[in-house]
Amino acid sequence: MTVLGIETSCDETAAAVVRDAREVLSNVVYTQIPLHSPYGGVVPEIASRAHVEKIGQVARAALDAAGGQVDAVAVTYGPGLAPALIVGVNFAKGLALSLGVSLVGVNHIEAHLHSPFLFDSPADATFAAPDPRKLCHALGLVVSGGNTLLVDMPEYGRYETIGETLDDAAGEAFDKAAKLLGLGYPGGLKIDRIAAAWRKANPGAALVPFPKGRPREGVAALSGLPAELCVSFSGLKTSLLRYVQGHPEVLDAAAPVRGWGGYEVSDAVAHVVASYQEAIAVAIAERVRAALRRRRYAAFVLGGGVSLNSRIRETLAEECRAAGVPILTALPKYTGDNGAMIAGLACLRRRVDGEAAMRMDAEPSLEVGDGNGKEAANG
Repeated sequence: MTVLGIETSCDETAAAVVRDAREVLSNVVYTQIPLHSPYGGVVPEIASRAHVEKIGQVARAALDAAGGQVDAVAVTYGPGLAPALIVGVNFAKGLALSLGVSLVGVNHIEAHLHSPFLFDSPADATFAAPDPRKLCHALGLVVSGGNTLLVDMPEYGRYETIGETLDDAAGEAFDKAAKLLGLGYPGGLKIDRIAAAWRKANPGAALVPFPKGRPREGVAALSGLPAELCVSFSGLKTSLLRYVQGHPEVLDAAAPVRGWGGYEVSDAVAHVVASYQEAIAVAIAERVRAALRRRRYAAFVLGGGVSLNSRIRETLAEECRAAGVPILTALPKYTGDNGAMIAGLACLRRRVDGEAAMRMDAEPSLEVGDGNGKEAANG
């Protein structure tokens, strides 16, 4: 089965064609970062307008690069920004009708958990990740700009959230810190590179003891989830603000700067950045460690744009080695939002129901495991 995947949940207009759930025949992404950078974050109205302007061009480029023939059109219908999702869903409906092919609705978060199984055609024909359909009881982690959650997967296609952030996602925590420290938007990559350079130059040096986001048992926001598997980054952001207020040298415009990871910042800023990143990485690793102790998992599946963060990958790899569990990570190009993960998951989640396809609507608050009946077809 060959599927065209459409992704417009946030600020990436993306389309890709995937064959047999894993082999990526084309992958086109139009990034909106330059449009949102002046505002320090994603503006929904700007994002949706850009999707409207670019979605046809991006989808055509993906189809042309893959030869033009597909058996289905898949689209993200949630979770995400409502105005952005609506553009993708409506475009996919029209395209599926015009091509006379199936229409498949895909959960964005679940698609991130499919991304480690994607490989490029034909360069990665020997890709080592197992067939997801043969995956037996895995632990999944999606860590991105809008989501940070742990998922228990008894088998492929079955998902249960067992832990999550109670407020900001890891990506949001990075971006807000970058804004506070004057690093601009988006901040995740800058923070990662600066922190890596500082750690290399200062092995074993003391870090600022930022909190690791441990919520207390019984907090209403847990909604029944175990506290040891959940995280809160709101206190971390507040701690960073108070630290900066109490140490004016961090944002001293007259402080000497030098290149840290390719960015000109002061030593004080680099130290704070490394400490802040470490707090987030350790917080996530501690939750994964607790989850791995709860049951024996056959694999650990890591997805989402923030999964590319080098320190997060290091700490998670250490936890998986200690637990004797193999870790499955996506190729860098498939960690962020992309159409390939949408098309790949859709290959394995299809059922025929023409009317349901046209009734499908955007669901901004869609949760993992919800709406498994949305795999609808028209044709």
